[in-house]
Amino acid sequence: MLLGSQLRRLREARGITREAAGYSIRASESKISRMELGRVSFKTRDVEDLLTLYGITDEQERASLVSLAKEANVAGWWHSYSDVLPSWFPTYVGLEGAASLLRAYEVQFVHGLLQTEEYARAVVRRGMKSASDADVERRVALRLERQKYLVSENAPEFHVVLDEAALRRPYGDRAVMRGQLQHLIDISERPNIRLQVVPFSLGGHSGESGAFTILSFPESDLSDVVYLEQLTSALYLDKSEDVAQYEKALKELQHDSPGPAESRDLLRGLLQLS
Repeated sequence: MLLGSQLRRLREARGITREAAGYSIRASESKISRMELGRVSFKTRDVEDLLTLYGITDEQERASLVSLAKEANVAGWWHSYSDVLPSWFPTYVGLEGAASLLRAYEVQFVHGLLQTEEYARAVVRRGMKSASDADVERRVALRLERQKYLVSENAPEFHVVLDEAALRRPYGDRAVMRGQLQHLIDISERPNIRLQVVPFSLGGHSGESGAFTILSFPESDLSDVVYLEQLTSALYLDKSEDVAQYEKALKELQHDSPGPAESRDLLRGLLQLS
């Protein structure tokens, strides 16, 4: 995505159409569009030819962009889990690992980045009743691997709003739910995590459309992306007007919900009741 956005910026600065750019690398206008959106892999020769077309002659700048193309084609760690991943999910895991800020709302269950191993196992088993034990464990392992990024040295900011329904809906037995609630209390103390709970007492709220995640990136060339997961696919929205609507909904949720400290108190209350 970063390389694609930089190639788009260079093309537009020279006033070159996608059609002309495609012709220069023996490709279609639609392929240039997919390249600029980061939806396809990059051939080093194509990148070099495009840079020549765009008038980029500085060797250091060319080398930097060609190097980025080579990095873009290296499979991420999550590709080793491709046997148990739905086709649309690797894209999300890649975006998640590149983000500097994650903002999310969840209503069905605790967000995957905050799930305990036992809770994650219960969620996977509930959602995939016909899956083998081996497949279940692979999915749980993937979820735990994703969580390492959240507590790493370069961890992103993670602002999450959980509906109280997600905390009261049981996955696993009483011990699993108690462990999950305690984990939320503990991890919400981390400086990069802002956890809020939407209580039932609030009534209707701006999260009526369901769960969503907004991903923001450190590179200024990259626009924010909204991720919406569906039953058999996922949507990635990056148009500014679409992103703005989800940002507005999340800000309202954050404003209407108790703050992080009060939300921890709510979690402690639920823990005592469980």
